[in-house]
Amino acid sequence: MNDFQSVVRLHLWLESDAGMIFGLGRAEIIENIARFGSLQNAAKKMGISYRAAWGRIKKTEEVLGHKLIEKNSNGYQLTEFGLKLHDMYRQWFDTVEGYALDEAKKIFPWAVASYNKS
Repeated sequence: MNDFQSVVRLHLWLESDAGMIFGLGRAEIIENIARFGSLQNAAKKMGISYRAAWGRIKKTEEVLGHKLIEKNSNGYQLTEFGLKLHDMYRQWFDTVEGYALDEAKKIFPWAVASYNKS
């Protein structure tokens, strides 16, 4: 029973009565926009449509009343608020994941690792 490794995976997001605020999918969209400077390329990298990526960003902007991204001469860039929201979410996620991983290692009699998509 101890010759395999399991992986901790969390689906962690914030929502309100007005709708979805932020989760892993939106964090990945934001990261890819920062990386590629393009919403189209961010969506393509994730295997989702431009419309789906745009809709998720717009929904979060609508719920929070702040822009996450803005047009520039080459495509899109993150706003200061978008970057800050992303960083706060990642900090929260990493803290919760670290706790979950520590607890899983205490409880289960086999190796447990963190899930790293990259």
